[in-house]
Amino acid sequence: MSPIIALLATSFALLLVSISWRVLNWLWLRPRQLEKQLRKQGFSGNPYRLLYGDMKESSKMTKEAFSSPIGISDDIVPRVQPFTHQIVKNFGKNSFVWFGPVPCINIMEPQMIKEVMTKYEEFQKPNANPLAKMIVKGIVALEGQKWAKHRKIVNPAFHLEKLKALQGEFYVSCNEMITKWEEMVSSAGSCELDVWPHLDDLSGDVISRAAFGSSYKEGKKIFTLQKEQIAIAMKVLQQVYIPGLRFLPTKTNKRMKEINNEMRVLMNNIITKRENQMEMGEACNDDLLGILLDSSSKAVQEHGNKKNVGLTIDEVVEECKDFYLAGRDTTSCLLVWMMVMLGKHVDWQARAREEVLRVFGQNKPDFNSLNNLKVMTMIINEVLRLYPPVILMYRMIHKPSKVGDNMLPPGVQICVPTMLVHTDPELWGEDATKFNPERFSEGVAKVTNGQVFYIPFSGGPRVCVGQNFALLEVKMAFAMILQRYSFELSPSYSHSPFLLTSLQPQHGVPMILRKI
Repeated sequence: MSPIIALLATSFALLLVSISWRVLNWLWLRPRQLEKQLRKQGFSGNPYRLLYGDMKESSKMTKEAFSSPIGISDDIVPRVQPFTHQIVKNFGKNSFVWFGPVPCINIMEPQMIKEVMTKYEEFQKPNANPLAKMIVKGIVALEGQKWAKHRKIVNPAFHLEKLKALQGEFYVSCNEMITKWEEMVSSAGSCELDVWPHLDDLSGDVISRAAFGSSYKEGKKIFTLQKEQIAIAMKVLQQVYIPGLRFLPTKTNKRMKEINNEMRVLMNNIITKRENQMEMGEACNDDLLGILLDSSSKAVQEHGNKKNVGLTIDEVVEECKDFYLAGRDTTSCLLVWMMVMLGKHVDWQARAREEVLRVFGQNKPDFNSLNNLKVMTMIINEVLRLYPPVILMYRMIHKPSKVGDNMLPPGVQICVPTMLVHTDPELWGEDATKFNPERFSEGVAKVTNGQVFYIPFSGGPRVCVGQNFALLEVKMAFAMILQRYSFELSPSYSHSPFLLTSLQPQHGVPMILRKI
């Protein structure tokens, strides 16, 4: 054997040994080591199972839970999060689950939640599956200095004065939906209608107008593509991530990339058109796209045209996509669960309507008065407690980190199970799973007594930048609905909340609408 061949053979053998060791460490040695460390600190869970961990059992339980509806109850955790619910029930709050070879501990104590939310640089979001990264690459997914830069540039889009200027767009979109409803109402003044697709379209229309202004129709084309991309990604995320799999020319990979390219072409066309308008001196900063371009330009000017100060075109594209994904889901889901809750609890519907009619009569709702609707705010807070748009929040530990009295090793994930925290009797009382807006009669701070256990929009420095936008849209829509209609759940309604990117009704929400 020649020396060169011998050298190549030796190198290849060493490479195989190195790869084999890494795989063994990833699949078995490291998980067992982490499990031992967690159990020493009082955490409990199932023993590690090779490669899949708890994923097969979790997937099976979720599939079974989603196969049939439940009674109209506010205790929806066993259906929406059956596996996590079972783990906490069996092992207590200090429990963990296995995402493949990665252990994930549940954090449910208010002080520990506060630590995780506050120390955002230490507890960062896990690295997503590369295909999923095609969907979320803006401020929602960024960390460190990149996140700080984007947050500073995005913030002006959500100042109260900017939101006040957008209320006209909210009104137009809401009025279009209600006009459609009026066309469906029979001569008797009532109709049965699945409100979910209407509310979903409303939210998409509002976001499109707010993001792209006069170009909102082109924006809606982008968001239709994004919706398809999300559906594909959710299937991908239910599988164990295998490095390198995204490079294979599978049908899924090809379609994800096709959608990404189509969206990029459409977005670039809109941005180029807007930049040309701005160069010609036209005022174009009354929507998200204009505000982002204007804010980015000012940041560059303030820092003497330094690199990495403003946003690139690609970064603007990603922020608009993130805004749509987070904004549409949050508002449409909050609206639909408010319809469900007020369709069931008609006494609270009557109280909300009385307040709206007392404040506005049949007039167009205005910005300042919308923000002062006390009963409406109480109802919104309670719906967000029971039906939070994001039911789980994950963080990754990259170095030894202290949480409470625990020193957690790198390689462990943290999960804040929002829905379980929001319905914990130790925090909320014996009626924790019951719809009772009265608990918020004196505001959120009074209920929580300064502790961190009400987190529908996350918390700490990374609290959702668009929460005021979502709440204003919801208040506008509901005020206008209550001015014109009373409603109740149809006998055909099937209570089936389930998790897609957010908490949605699996089989729609048929309602009986009656014109007032």
